[in-house]
Amino acid sequence: MMQQTVLDPCCGSKMFWFDSKNPHVFFGDIRKESHILCDGRELHINPDELTDYTNMQFDDGSFKLVVFDPPHLNVAGKNSWMGKKYGTLGNNWKNDLRKGFSECFRVLENNGILIFKWNETQIKTGEILALTERKPLFGHISGKRANTHWICFMKHEQAAGKLTPQ
Repeated sequence: MMQQTVLDPCCGSKMFWFDSKNPHVFFGDIRKESHILCDGRELHINPDELTDYTNMQFDDGSFKLVVFDPPHLNVAGKNSWMGKKYGTLGNNWKNDLRKGFSECFRVLENNGILIFKWNETQIKTGEILALTERKPLFGHISGKRANTHWICFMKHEQAAGKLTPQ
């Protein structure tokens, strides 16, 4: 079996993946469900395994690349297509995202890359980045209204396991 070196712990419907069945990627999500959206399209959230990004069952340093694209909505109607498509944050979202960053960096190998995707329609990117002590290397803003941020981190740790100054 091919080793999965990439982790997407909140894959949703795998919308941004060119190959949603890439054998190098472990696709996880807290949801496994299907919906018919308001425009009639089918939406399938079908991870390899149900996972909770705040408490992942992977060993430390298991992945070379982690793509962290958590839900970005803290307000969505119970049956809204946006909530179904992207998921929603819970009431304790700041703590959940703080734990999510921590877990993503824990399972990332030394010198590994974390790509973080965030849409700041409801919560500003700066407020989210304040939930991790890690500093990003670079980022890019995209989308129709320039609300989507793609941010790249690299994990740097000393051999003893302590963070190097950034």
